[in-house]
Amino acid sequence: MTTVANTAPKLRVQGLSAWHGDRQILDQISFDVPAARITAIIGPPGSGKTTLIRCINRMHERVENARVRGRVELDGRDVYDPHTVPEHVRRRIGMVFQRPHPFPTMSIRDNVLAGLRMTGAGGGQGDEAAVELALRAVALWDDVRDGLHRSTDTLSPGQQQRLCIARALALEPEVLLMDEPCASLDPVASARVEDLLGGLRTRCTVLIVTHNMQQAARVSDRTGFVLDGQLVELDDTDVIFTAPGDRRTEDYITGKFG
Repeated sequence: MTTVANTAPKLRVQGLSAWHGDRQILDQISFDVPAARITAIIGPPGSGKTTLIRCINRMHERVENARVRGRVELDGRDVYDPHTVPEHVRRRIGMVFQRPHPFPTMSIRDNVLAGLRMTGAGGGQGDEAAVELALRAVALWDDVRDGLHRSTDTLSPGQQQRLCIARALALEPEVLLMDEPCASLDPVASARVEDLLGGLRTRCTVLIVTHNMQQAARVSDRTGFVLDGQLVELDDTDVIFTAPGDRRTEDYITGKFG
């Protein structure tokens, strides 16, 4: 992957800690996410990867007894500033979840437009253009263009996941968080999602959590390793997988644990 230039980061995480009740999940995590690049976060189950990205767009605080301390800056502004509306943060920082969750009572078309309508940005003659643009971005337009009013039940799991990505992209987020987006997909569907990831660099900054180290190596520019709620290291992907700076990273990627 391409070495990232020294430019101002799109995201900056500083001293981020998170709890669920009395249990601490993240401990003083700090790192930068460069713009227009794909950053992958790897680590064993239970290491805090999903909590990390849920903190970045303020979803963790929606969990009962959850709390966060630290800063998450988007273009230099802290998303946890008391005057910042969480819903505005989630529009700028979108999320795609592990399992496809299209809205079952809505058509394919209405699924794409759902986020726009919830935020009051949809409506008018721009809807059809927004639907086509989002579906083309995930290579789904040709599959569904003649059946936009069909139920999402007619789509395969892989198509449903790409639809969910299209729904997130319709809001034109500046950052897209992806939580194990291929975990529930077969190899063919996973390959389709991976193929579209490269094209997303031109639309937004991507931060992906994956348990699949081969996937991280294939799609990301930078990779971070999280263990027991701490960021062990983050570097260019080629460096992490060929010459990691920490023995724990080397042990993980060579299969000695995890």
